[in-house]
Amino acid sequence: MSSLPALHPKLALFEDGDAATVLPVVDHYCGVEVRMRKSLELQAEMGPVFDITLDCEDGAPIGGEAEHVQLVTELLHSAHNRHGRVGARVHPFDHPSFEADVDGLIAGAGERLAFLMIPKPRSAEELARACAFIDERLQHHGTQKPLPLHTLIETHGALRDVMQIAAHPRIESLSFGLMDFVSAHRGAIPRHALTAEGQFSHPLIARAKLEISAAAHAHAKTPSHCVVTEFKNSVALQAAATRAAREFGYTRMWSIHPNQIQPILDAFAPSAAEVDEALEIIQAAQAAQWAPIQHRDVLHDRASYRFFWHLLERAHATGQPLPAEARLAYFSGD
Repeated sequence: MSSLPALHPKLALFEDGDAATVLPVVDHYCGVEVRMRKSLELQAEMGPVFDITLDCEDGAPIGGEAEHVQLVTELLHSAHNRHGRVGARVHPFDHPSFEADVDGLIAGAGERLAFLMIPKPRSAEELARACAFIDERLQHHGTQKPLPLHTLIETHGALRDVMQIAAHPRIESLSFGLMDFVSAHRGAIPRHALTAEGQFSHPLIARAKLEISAAAHAHAKTPSHCVVTEFKNSVALQAAATRAAREFGYTRMWSIHPNQIQPILDAFAPSAAEVDEALEIIQAAQAAQWAPIQHRDVLHDRASYRFFWHLLERAHATGQPLPAEARLAYFSGD
């Protein structure tokens, strides 16, 4: 038997830059002060199994944008932000408040931000300009912590350029903006397409979802699924989250109400049987120094090892119980 040390799956299975950053499965949006505070308290209680995006776009009252940025800055410094998984959404690049949002957040809490969300880019070129401005402000304020950038695909131009956008080195995640995308069709898409069921059956929306997911995966970025607005209908939410994960390839999803967080986590989580199988295969592969193996009369090699490793990452990201030995071996640095 080989005496070589067992390589961690990330080192054995991926080239530099080939593995996507694993983000929490839920991105929880809130913009009203009482809801932002309650969300921070909930995250402190549940742990970093979901992100929070404090909303400076739709959450800010007209005329009160600067005050809202100050409030968000204060919340980022809150003792409840103990896991470092709180970001913010700014106004679109062409909005008068974009530059002030970015400058205020970076100046006041640049080291505390987990990410910035850039909404409504109309092209890859516009997004690049937004990223460049953010990077200039980071340098200006001497922010040392890397600040990942996320973006929303919700305009015709962004969907047209989605592969270029996904390729941008500063972009970590792409989200689908369902409601603005439907509105951009000037009434040609019926209201039913905004529902939990209708958004999967309308061809134009299904096409957009698939193109976003495919572009994100092509460039090792995280595709984030849109909201389900029927926040009291847990059955519809569970069905939508399951389809997003199992049929459309999304690895992250928006929540707009605290009651949506756990159902999304449950829908995106692998089953106990899937986790058990993945652990058996990864451990056997590691023992074989990542050479091909036979497991339950099925041959496996590095291609399938990557699949099962991603499954274990998803289990960890959704808070699924893993044996203590596996947690220590694979996720002790998280």
